Amino acid sequence: MLYMSLFSTVCVLYTQGMGNKEWREFGRTEVIDNTLNPDFVGKFILDYFFEERQNLRFDFILYFFFCVSYLNDKNVLLLTLQDFLGQAYCTLGEVVGSLGSRLEKALGGIPGKKCGTIIVKAEELNNCRESVMMQFCGNKLDKKDFFGKSDPFLVFYRSNEDGTFTICHKTEVVKNTLNPVWQAFKIPVRALCNGDYDRTIKVEVYDWDRDGSHDFIGEFSTSYRELSGGQSQFNVYEVRSCVLLDVTLLSFLVDIEVTFLDYIKGGLCVFPLSQTGNPAQPTSLHYMSPYQLNTYAMALKAVGEIIQDYDSDKMFPALGFGAKLPPDGRVSHEFALNGSPQNPYCAGIDGVMEAYYQSLKSVQLYGPTNFSPVINHVARYAASVKDGSQYFVLLIITDGVISDMAQTKESIVNASCLPMSIIIVGVGPAEFDAMIELDGDEVRISSRGRYAERDIVQFVPFRDYIDRTGNHILSMARLAKDVLAEIPDQFLSYMRTRGIKPLPAPPPYTPPGQPIHTQI
Repeated sequence: MLYMSLFSTVCVLYTQGMGNKEWREFGRTEVIDNTLNPDFVGKFILDYFFEERQNLRFDFILYFFFCVSYLNDKNVLLLTLQDFLGQAYCTLGEVVGSLGSRLEKALGGIPGKKCGTIIVKAEELNNCRESVMMQFCGNKLDKKDFFGKSDPFLVFYRSNEDGTFTICHKTEVVKNTLNPVWQAFKIPVRALCNGDYDRTIKVEVYDWDRDGSHDFIGEFSTSYRELSGGQSQFNVYEVRSCVLLDVTLLSFLVDIEVTFLDYIKGGLCVFPLSQTGNPAQPTSLHYMSPYQLNTYAMALKAVGEIIQDYDSDKMFPALGFGAKLPPDGRVSHEFALNGSPQNPYCAGIDGVMEAYYQSLKSVQLYGPTNFSPVINHVARYAASVKDGSQYFVLLIITDGVISDMAQTKESIVNASCLPMSIIIVGVGPAEFDAMIELDGDEVRISSRGRYAERDIVQFVPFRDYIDRTGNHILSMARLAKDVLAEIPDQFLSYMRTRGIKPLPAPPPYTPPGQPIHTQI
């Protein structure tokens, strides 16, 4: 009798939908035989959203294969057994926010047993980031205007899989010339050819007419690969028309767009705040029920749990405003929730939540609602960081109107040139017209004739996100998704206007040959 056994390891990735706890299998790595230290090659391609909490679960499965055959018999008995090696939980934000986008976690799932380690690495797909800067000129274009020359412009089309064409760019009109030089323009490679360098790009030449009935002059075809050769005789295009004319490529420059993920390893700092109400009364928005979170806690947890993934040390200074402090009843609009002015830092969002609950037992919440002191407080921190290594996100949770509107506007205008964003979550039934004015989506906020350099405020009323079925998890997920959606663009606008480049990526990771690890 001959007896043989083999074993193989596979990693299974599970994901959760927004606002529910159901795990669904997303994909599996390849199977690696006869090792407990597999280095998986297979990648999982996920859509990344900064504003969402994207929960991941990695399960490791070991398969045993037993093959038994008898020397004098052709019958072979094949047995397969399965064993659970361990699992790890994390969020996609944790992976992306780790140094070098590399996260190492211990595997669990088997009580009393060390299950090994998983190493997860994330990287952004480069073909989503390329843009190209091009410039064209024309020579001896067809004369279409009876009393003058032409007013030519170019229209670029991307070819589709079904043979149709989709317009992707129009140049400006160059007036009264047969030898136009169009301005250089920038276009994402995805828009130009969908990342396919050999896909046909069609260019049509028109003569502009005031009434919109533009005269067709001619057309030519090219490709990204052909254009990438730059200025040469191969990129002089003869336009098909009744006369001889051509369009010439003057320049072609590829640019890799710097994205939010390139900067994110520098770390984000979060300042959560809350204000007003009587926590002893069930009608209070601060009421501490043993059965569910109050609206302040829900808003804080919804936003904080996502942002904390991008802070390197997970230590957050947490401030309150609008309260009488012990022992003398002094009114403060800038006090440490943990009761320690010299060290207001809390360990993670859970630490902030605990400090919030404890402060409700020791302070007497008191108006008015002044925003400017806490905005100025965070601005002082942000003003000290000029190298782009940190970006500050101030979260204000409030149920009241603003008592110092003029001062708040001035504080925001001053802060708009600093590395910071402000999130305001309004809780309760109050009217929040003043908050909407601070959110400069439509009209840029101003103070004393001076406009904010950029929009740094995002306001949402929590009541708009309450799920009618009572699903608080879904309510919190919806709130976080909307309130955090503008942060990456606000972050990039600051870095780009100041010419701050991302920090160099750490050196490539070399597996030590011990822990189980995989890649995203």
